[in-house]
Amino acid sequence: MIKVAVSGINAVDNPGPGIGIIKGLREGSLSVSVVGLAYDAMEPGVYLEQLIERAYLMPYPSEGEAPFLNRLLYIREKEDLEAIIPALDAELPLFIDLQERLSAYGIKTFLPSKEQFRLRAKDRLPAVAETIGIKIPATLVVTSYEEFSRALSQLKFPVMVKGLFYKALKAHTPAEAEQYFHSILAEWGFPVILQEVVAGEEMNVVGVGDGEGGHFGLVTIKKLWITSLGKIWTGVTVTHQRLLSAAEEFVRAFRWRGAFELETIVKDEEIYLIEINPRFPAWIYFAVGVGVNLPERLLKAALGEEPERESHYEAGKLYIRFTDDFVTDIQIFQHMVTRGER
Repeated sequence: MIKVAVSGINAVDNPGPGIGIIKGLREGSLSVSVVGLAYDAMEPGVYLEQLIERAYLMPYPSEGEAPFLNRLLYIREKEDLEAIIPALDAELPLFIDLQERLSAYGIKTFLPSKEQFRLRAKDRLPAVAETIGIKIPATLVVTSYEEFSRALSQLKFPVMVKGLFYKALKAHTPAEAEQYFHSILAEWGFPVILQEVVAGEEMNVVGVGDGEGGHFGLVTIKKLWITSLGKIWTGVTVTHQRLLSAAEEFVRAFRWRGAFELETIVKDEEIYLIEINPRFPAWIYFAVGVGVNLPERLLKAALGEEPERESHYEAGKLYIRFTDDFVTDIQIFQHMVTRGER
C-alpha cells in the first residue's frame, strides 16, 4: 500500500485538480492510500472519506518554508508518507524548493525545476511559443502607466489585462482596461501584460514530462462550455496533430519534468499559446477516463518506476462536470478546525 498525499482538494465552483488526481490514482494499478492536504476546513475533499482516508490542514505557503516543511514532516511521521502530488500554483514554489529535503526524508515528488517553473510567467510565453513552433496573440508588457497608455493605442479591443503569474481580465473599452490595470497593479505589481483576444476554439493539452525530453503521455481536449470563472464544464477529446507535436517539442526543448498543461486558441489552423500551467488541470480526470492515467504515471515516476508512455485515446469522448451533494457530521468539521486533521 503506497501512502500518497494530494493537495488541491477544494472541489468548489473554482475547483482544484486534487479530486481528479485522486480518482485517477484509485482507478490505477497501484494500491494507494490517500492523504488529503487542505488549506481550509471547508474544502469538500476533507469530507470525501470514500476517496481520502485521512486529511490534514496545511499552513498557507505565505507563512514561509519552515512551518510548511514542519507540517509535512509531522504528516509523514503520522502516516508513513511516501509521495506527494502538489496541485496548486501557490504552493508549487515551496514544494520545488523543498523537493530535495523531502526526498531525504523519504517523501518523493516529481516536479519541474525552478527554471522550468519560471516558463509559466506571461512575459516568457513569446519565447516559449517561438521555440515550439506556435504563436501568441499580440502582446505588450508594460512597466509604467505611460507604457500602458501607449500600449492601448497599439492593440485592438477586446484585450486581456493580466498579471505576470495570476489574474486575467477581459476589457472591451479603454476605460475598462484602465480599471483592470490599476486593480492588477495594486494586487500583483509590475509588469502588467496586455494581450489581444483571439477568437477561436479553446484547445488544451495535458501531459507529464519525463525530465529528459520525453513524456509519459499526452491528451488534447477542446472546450465546449466553460463557467463564468473560466473552468471547463464540458469538453471533447481531439487529436490535433500540430498541437500534440507542439507539446512534444515543449517537453523536448525544455526537458520538462512533471505535470503540465498548455492552454491554446486554435484559429484558421494557427495555434496561439495562452497559458502554461506547471501542474495538472482541474479536468485531469478526463485523461484518466479516456485511458491515459496521467496521475498514476506521475506517481510511478516519483517512486522511481518506469511509467507507460503511450497516449492512445479516442477522439470524440465527452467530458461533463456536475455538482453533487452529501451530508456528514459537524464533528468532522470541528475536529479539522481544532486539531487540523481527521
